[in-house]
Amino acid sequence: MSFYGLQMPGVAAGDLSGKLIVVEGLDGSGRSTQISLLRDWLEDNGHATRIVGLSRSELVSEEIRIAKEGHRMTKRTFALFYATDFMDQLENIILPGLRAGAVVLADRYIYTPIARGTVRGLERAWLEKIYSVAVVPDIVFYLKVSPQILIERNLEQRGELDYWESGMDIGLAEGAFDSFMVYQQRMGEEFDRMSDHYGFIRVNGDRSIAQVNRDIRGRIKKTLGIEGGALRRLLRRGDA
Repeated sequence: MSFYGLQMPGVAAGDLSGKLIVVEGLDGSGRSTQISLLRDWLEDNGHATRIVGLSRSELVSEEIRIAKEGHRMTKRTFALFYATDFMDQLENIILPGLRAGAVVLADRYIYTPIARGTVRGLERAWLEKIYSVAVVPDIVFYLKVSPQILIERNLEQRGELDYWESGMDIGLAEGAFDSFMVYQQRMGEEFDRMSDHYGFIRVNGDRSIAQVNRDIRGRIKKTLGIEGGALRRLLRRGDA
């Protein structure tokens, strides 16, 4: 494995025998569902897994939640909170998991905080430097979903649009709906740019859960050479 910049002290890339699989996408794109299905599929076939994602660090996840409730974070504080969250998971979950030969599944990775910061006007080079110690994933899937479906899924899940995921903190529009549309469009543009730069595999996320999962598993098989039964269980439940 390799790193985007200088590797962390005391970490030998040759010792990282596991795999790092990332699923990226905007809020409501179906990332978490796909991560859950991949975990079941991999573990069914004897692969130990670890799962990481944004705001899941034991160190600062609760502090991030509290800070977001106050709607008072500056854009740089917002970025540094999530950078701290990532670094803690890198040191305590990602690297140990890769050393142990596990498959680390990332429900979003460094790309989302970089995109969020860039959309909020922070320097892209500064953000990329912060995350330069990150391990380069084996595969990055980018679930592309149309704006209308994103809105429908967000409203269905939460009953309202999230303040931060609508970009309300940066004054993009007066109402949450209009702000959400502008913010998600800009985030999508950043992901499209990063898709070419970082080599994302684009997946049409407008389709059924089963169709998306089938595409993702097909790509993973080429890298890991495994088969699995998670999709068959999904189809039996009638969720396709």
